[in-house]
This record gives sequence, structure tokens and C-alpha cells, in this order.
Amino acid sequence: MIEHEFTGVIREVLESHLGPVAEEAFERSDLLQYINLKSRSASRGSKSRGSFANHYALYVLIEDYLAGDFDGPNDYAKYDGARFTDLFHRQRELPFGERLQNHALNSRLNEEFRKYFPTSEFVPILRDLATSRYWINEQLLRVTTSQGEVNIATAVISIIDAYIESKRDSFSAFIEQCERLQALGQDDVAEVIEFLLRLLDPNVDARIFEIVSFSILKSFYAEQSVWFGWTIDEVSEHALILFKTGRTNANDGGIDFVMQPVGRFFQVTESLDMRRYFLDIDKVQRFPITFVVKSEESAEQIRARLADYARKIYTAGAIVARSMEAVEEVINIPDLRARLEEVAATGNAATVVNEVALQAKVEFNFGDEDSADDPLEESAPGIDH
Repeated sequence: MIEHEFTGVIREVLESHLGPVAEEAFERSDLLQYINLKSRSASRGSKSRGSFANHYALYVLIEDYLAGDFDGPNDYAKYDGARFTDLFHRQRELPFGERLQNHALNSRLNEEFRKYFPTSEFVPILRDLATSRYWINEQLLRVTTSQGEVNIATAVISIIDAYIESKRDSFSAFIEQCERLQALGQDDVAEVIEFLLRLLDPNVDARIFEIVSFSILKSFYAEQSVWFGWTIDEVSEHALILFKTGRTNANDGGIDFVMQPVGRFFQVTESLDMRRYFLDIDKVQRFPITFVVKSEESAEQIRARLADYARKIYTAGAIVARSMEAVEEVINIPDLRARLEEVAATGNAATVVNEVALQAKVEFNFGDEDSADDPLEESAPGIDH
């Protein structure tokens, strides 16, 4: 069993629900072991990844299970199942769930569970293509102990509630720190820089890395300009402006940043899987892309690995050359640090913190309770047994 700081919280919750068989149930339950694995970020602060999607897929299904009193007298086997749209909208009502997509409910939770527990007979979610109805796998909620069978449904809800609260506290502290640094004067720029540099550590949450990367690059390019015009007489100076194009760290197939007026594309990645880079290159038909990479590895090393992979998958040298020409620039963590130092040297470090605070509030849904939900993106459900 993996032990981390939140494991103690899980044990406390189980003790309050299950009493003397709490530890035994913890050790024997694959579902509780999975939740323990997925809750490692709870005590690592806002910069560690919070796996809300899979937690919430479990949460809404077990919540539906409990609402029907299926942990008591009612027979869950006779239940028609929960509607996908009800589950989907419910998970988006939960803290940090406003922008969640449907992937965890439809496949990712089951796939990841199988990865961690390949010998398990069960997967957490059962779903029916014909009716678009969903069930929690009750076999995973019933745990046999030396004192008989116990149902862990209410305990799981309490554990996820505790996880949410822990992450909410850490995100709140992060936002508060951003707001405090926004109020600092130029004399305190060293503290601002130190804070921002910590956000570029390789172990930060991918969402935080994308936010701080965008904020640094936006301020960095704002000091630069280009000259455009349809005719010589109309040529004028235009500042470079960087725009975010979608949700932070979204698996949506889009491009992360776009620069106006030159139309430059930026893709943020924490992966060193070369295949993914070429998927990005191909999806924009080899339009030049700048990759912002969450790595201390040098840009030259990353380019060399990309070239090696291109030669491996493309036998034609011309295709290799065109593919590598599409890699306009590679920006790594040391590059971002250097650009932050340049921004700070111009007295604009505060603009970076301002942007980080703004983007973080949007990402973590702080002060945005009235915003509309994203359009429902329901992919075709399948059947899991």
C-alpha cells in the first residue's frame, strides 16, 4: 500500500464509518486502494495535479447509488441506471468540476483502474450503450471482512469530500498568495520573482505550468513589436500579443496559445513522448509550432530527439526536413526562467503575477460561480462488464 499524507485522512474517515474493521476493509478494497493512489496530491499544495475527473465520476455514481437507498433495502440489480446527462451535469456542479469533460465517465476511470489492478475481476463503472445508463459496480462497494460484509459507499463519499476540501484550501491559499504579491511594490520584486520561479519547478501541476508559461511569455512578447501594412504607406507598428485559445491543460486537440498579429502557434506539453509532438505538427498540417516544454532538458536535446524520431517514422528525407521545419522553437524551463528575468529587468514582474492570478481564478473557478457551463460534449457510451 502506498502511504502519503492524505492516507491518514482516509484512515480517519474509514474509522468513523466502519469502526474496528476499517483497516481491514482498507487493505482488502481495490476501490479504496485506488482512491488512495489518486489522492496523493491532496497534501502537496496547489502546484500538484488534482485528479478531480476520476474522483467525480466515482462520486456522482455513488451519490446516485445512495440516493436510491441501494446500500440498504433496495435491490441495485433492478435499478434502471443513472442517465449520463444527469451524472455529467452533477459532476460539473461540484467544486473545480465546471469544465470537466465526459472522458472519466466513459472510459478513462475504468482504463486507469485496470492499469493499477490488472487482476481485479471488476471495473468501477458499468454502462449500457443502448440506453445510455450508468451504474457503479456494486461489487467494489461491498467488502468482505472478518466480521462480515461492509458497504463502503458512504465512506467513499466522505473521503472524496475530504479530498475536495483539502484541494480547495490549497488552491485558496495559492490565489491569496497571488493577490498578496499583486499588492507588493517594486522594492519587493525579489519575492515576486522567487514565487514565480517556484512555479516553474518540474514537479508543478501541468495547469499551473501552462498558466505561468503563458503569463511570462505574454509579458515577454509585449515588449516586442512588428511592422505591418497592406501598402508601404500603411505600414505601422503593432505590439505582439499572446492569447490563450482554450482551457488549460485540456485534451481537446487544440493549440494552447496564438500570437497576434503574426499568427504564431504555441503548444504546451509536459510529455517527452515524441509521437505526441508530431501529432500536434500533423493536426495543423505542419504549420510552424513553438513547443513550450515542461523539462529541464535543453532545447537542442529535445530537437535532436525529435529529429531521431522523425527519421524513424518517415523514411523520406524530404518529409523529415519539412516536419522539423515545423518546429519553430523549443522553449524549456531554463528559457522561461531567463525570459522572466528579462521581464523583471524592465520592471514588469508584477504584470506576470497579475496574469497568473487572473488565469488561476478562471482555471479554478474562483469568483466565477455565475459563469455558464461549457456545451455538453457527450461521446457515444459503450458497454463495460
